[in-house]
Amino acid sequence: MEMTAAIAMDRMYRRQRYVYDFTRRYYLLGRDLLIRRLNPASGGHVLEIGCGTGRNLVVAARRYKNAHFLGIDISRQMLKSSDRAIERADLQSRVRVAYADAADFDPGALFGSPKFTRIFISYSLSMIPDWPRVLEGAVRLLADGGELHIVDFGGQERLPRWFRNTLRKWLALFHVHPRDDMERTLAALSSRIGARLAFERPYLSYAQYAVLRKAR
Repeated sequence: MEMTAAIAMDRMYRRQRYVYDFTRRYYLLGRDLLIRRLNPASGGHVLEIGCGTGRNLVVAARRYKNAHFLGIDISRQMLKSSDRAIERADLQSRVRVAYADAADFDPGALFGSPKFTRIFISYSLSMIPDWPRVLEGAVRLLADGGELHIVDFGGQERLPRWFRNTLRKWLALFHVHPRDDMERTLAALSSRIGARLAFERPYLSYAQYAVLRKAR
């Protein structure tokens, strides 16, 4: 499964990675809002699942200068771009990325950090087939009192139906499928582990934004 997904992602991003950040800025809404709300403690370790080109890691590391940032992605093509972005920003001492399957990886072996004060997932769940398993794993990797932040495509209920239908057909061409059950899945997960969940649908429900806070 991992190999199949990795091959598919590398094929898709082999060329797209060069224009990804420029084109996605217009419709991956809420990424900077997520980064502004992360607010990790000094010395904290922050993990991005599905780090892509490294854009979010670089922006976050510049904002939170006393935290450490780590990222994983299943596309080695995208990791080439993230390595380059991190090097250009001269952030190698605080930002690292590694190849891994989001549904099954060992951060202790990859980074020497088994737990994280913050984990975030930005527009990646909609591309991961076994996304509930990713959420389960992310919660296990949270330190006590840590937070999982997620932003992704929402249901677009408050937008015109033609817009929703056109958007979803277009997204499907890139193997992107909005997770309409995300709130329900997170609510069940939060209830089971005694965590707190905050859920929003910003930009007229274009996006969905969640923060799961693990109990101390």
